[in-house]
Amino acid sequence: MKNLSYTLALFLFVLIFNITDIKAQCNAGSFAEKSISKIDDGYTFLKSYKIDGQGGGLDKVEQSYVFSKDATYQLNITADGNETDGIIVSIYDSNRSLKMTSFANGKFYNKVEYPCNATGIYYITFTFKDSKNHCGGAALGFKR
Repeated sequence: MKNLSYTLALFLFVLIFNITDIKAQCNAGSFAEKSISKIDDGYTFLKSYKIDGQGGGLDKVEQSYVFSKDATYQLNITADGNETDGIIVSIYDSNRSLKMTSFANGKFYNKVEYPCNATGIYYITFTFKDSKNHCGGAALGFKR
């Protein structure tokens, strides 16, 4: 009976400790939806992205998309507050050559445009610099 009491007490302690240690979940879908509304007039919405860095467990989140020559692409980032929460978006061409980034001269930009001069697969990479939540959303639009 004594062993059962100890086992039950230990079980309850572990259960309560785990419940109080649950961290807030990343609501990347909500941020992605907000990013869609930030696409400028004249741009056509293409795709939204959920940026979930798993609370710091991931260094980057990467997607690919086929860009067309003579189109201009716009990416918007949304995170907690008005800032990007340290989320940086970078665009690389098929040779992994950096074409554009949203972090320059020590400043984060929440909206960037890329005029594409060659059709092909491009890699959209989201990385984190001093991010608190590693959580956000983005939207991609284009215009000709």
